[in-house]
Order: sequence, then C-alpha cells, then structure tokens
Amino acid sequence: MGRRESGNVEDRRSGGRGIIAGGGITAVIAVIFSLITGQNPLELIGLSQQSPSTEEKAPLNTNLEDDPQAHFVATVLAETEDVWDSIFHANGNKYQHPGLVLFNEGTVSGCGSASSATGPFYCPSDQKVYIDLSFYDELKNRFGAPGDFAMAYVIAHEVGHHVQYLLGTTEKIDRMRDRLSETEYNRLSVKLELQADFYAGVWAHHTERMKQILEAGDIDEALQAANAIGDDRLQKESRGYIVPDAFTHGTSAQRMKWFKKGYDTGDIKEGDTFSTGNL
Repeated sequence: MGRRESGNVEDRRSGGRGIIAGGGITAVIAVIFSLITGQNPLELIGLSQQSPSTEEKAPLNTNLEDDPQAHFVATVLAETEDVWDSIFHANGNKYQHPGLVLFNEGTVSGCGSASSATGPFYCPSDQKVYIDLSFYDELKNRFGAPGDFAMAYVIAHEVGHHVQYLLGTTEKIDRMRDRLSETEYNRLSVKLELQADFYAGVWAHHTERMKQILEAGDIDEALQAANAIGDDRLQKESRGYIVPDAFTHGTSAQRMKWFKKGYDTGDIKEGDTFSTGNL
C-alpha cells in the first residue's frame, strides 16, 4: 500500500475510441505467426515506418480505481520512472518519461493502427508503451507464467525499449534496416530485444535497492515469463521445429540470461548485446 502510481497512463478502454476491426486475436498468436513467417510482428499490422497518428489523447488515469490490474500497471510504470530518473541523473542526463496506453482489442498509435495481436509494444514515434491487459491472461493461462512480477517484467521490458530510444540505439538499428537482408536484420532485432530484457533486469535490481519491494519468487516469475516467450519455445509449439533465422526476440535461454545479468549487475554498461559473441 502507499506505492506511487504514474500520472502518465492513458486509458482508452472505455468508450471504444480507436478500436479497429479484427482485434481479439491474442497477442501470442501474432507472435507465433511472426515466427512462422519470419516477419516482425509489428510489421504484420503496419506498425513499422508509418506516420504518427493525430488521435486526440484520452484523459490520464481514467477508470483505474476499481481495476487492480490497471492499478498495478500504473504502479510499475511509476517505479520504472523512479529508477531511470536516478540512473540518467547519475550519468548527467535527464530521463524523459514515456506514456503508457491501456486499450482493448485495438487502438491507433503514433506508429499506426494496432490490435491485441501485437502484444505489448513500444512506439518510438510517440514515446508510448501500448498494452492490452488480456495479454497477461494469455501469459498466465496458456504459457504458465503467472504472477504480478511476470507482468512487471513485460512492462519493464517495453520501457527498456524507451531507454534504447533515448540513448539513440533504436535509431542506429533503424538506419540499418534497408541495408540488410531479412535474416541479418532479424539478428539485430534479437540483440535489441535482449538488451531490453537486460534493462528490465536493471530496473528490478534498482527498484529493490531503492524500495525493497521484491518478494520471494518474484525474480523466478520474471524468468519464467522470459522463458515462456522465447522464440525457440514458441516456434517449437507452433510448428514442431525451430528456424533460428526467423528469430526476432531471442531464445528462452537468452532472454533469461540477459534479464538475470541486468538484475545481478544493475549496471547499464554491462548490457552490450551487440558485440560479437555476447549472446
């Protein structure tokens, strides 16, 4: 009790604003389809390289009072703000807080139209994290990764992409897109995702040092979630075999390794997933 909630949560779930037809496909199905085709799941729904949306902002922190799950999301977002404020300040910079949008089935982001099929994602064009909370039910019920800290890991991972955007990493990778084959770009995408996992671990390290809020089993919950959504596991379950060239997020072992490294070290300088041999 008494933990701060972020004021940067935008709740679009009421009133149907921004809902697009065909939403309701689960997030995991989209990820599985992306693994089968080798495509980035954001590209499947036109999120990549689209012009920013001009959709009017909904009120912040709307309808959260009677929704424990949304309440929790706002609390975790606040804790990521506190941690990254501190880390950026220690390195002589100012951390710009991202927004977080809650939606049902579909919405419009600064990167284009999105549906539940994408799962949680970060849009650099408007610097917001987008989450349909049904993703967490899928994570728990289908893949056996329950628990509040599994949810927190997913949020912290997406905020990790915001950190990459602020540090210029995202832009560097985007500039290479047209010069690389799909397989080569997928490998870079894996490194980007694993670094976001590392940053999620860094957040867990520092939020525990600052607030002592972790409970027994919390880190195991995060590792279980990382294991559940590894590319190799999803491919094996969807098609019966593995195609490494189609990986876009990293194997279960890699995702667990980099989250754990971030948690163990708490040092953002240890998160170089791009150097040869580091994966």
